[in-house]
Amino acid sequence: MTDLPLALVTGASRGIGAAVAHQLAPTHRLLLGGRDEAALEKVAAELPGAEPWRVDLTDGASLATAASRIERLDVVVHSAGAARLNTVADATVEDWRVNYEVNVVAVAELTRLLLPALRAARGQVVVINSGSGRTSRAGWGPYAASKFAARAFADALREEEPDLRVTTVYPGRTDTDMQRAVIAHEGGEYDPARFLRPDSVATAVLTAVSASPEAHLTEVILRPR
Repeated sequence: MTDLPLALVTGASRGIGAAVAHQLAPTHRLLLGGRDEAALEKVAAELPGAEPWRVDLTDGASLATAASRIERLDVVVHSAGAARLNTVADATVEDWRVNYEVNVVAVAELTRLLLPALRAARGQVVVINSGSGRTSRAGWGPYAASKFAARAFADALREEEPDLRVTTVYPGRTDTDMQRAVIAHEGGEYDPARFLRPDSVATAVLTAVSASPEAHLTEVILRPR
């Protein structure tokens, strides 16, 4: 088990992050990133070779301390995210800040801190973005803007770090707790059959991570059928 490559998955306590952890578990040792220690322990108990990596991604000092313990890293999957929806007219400063702090700043800072470990392994960065990272629409401005920024971050990183593989995954609507909150915000009725399964998104991540060494999946777009 100690010979397996090491992967860090943020947002691993539930949803897409937990699904990614399960998909990577047969071929990777895992660090499960998140804030809910009990939830992380539960996921870790299901996956041999996995251990919780409890940290608040918006706490710079704690993030730096946790990242400093990682000397070599083969994969980081940025799955943690926030979705504060509102119109431009009604969005508060807090709406904008929360989206950017979690979806952009935390992703950029964690990646920066992990670059020495990623370079040592000629590793891979996977950013779980959103369909909103390619197209914005009414009522989604603060969230979409942060996802457009996350897309720009990944594109810049790919150009700056040619020894790394950098993949952006753009899932459409996915059956998660976040999606339930979004549908409630929109005043709609939740029907999971309309959405992607988290495991389907995780399969896309696994495909990118397990690609042969000379192949670089730079972008993957998924939509519900």
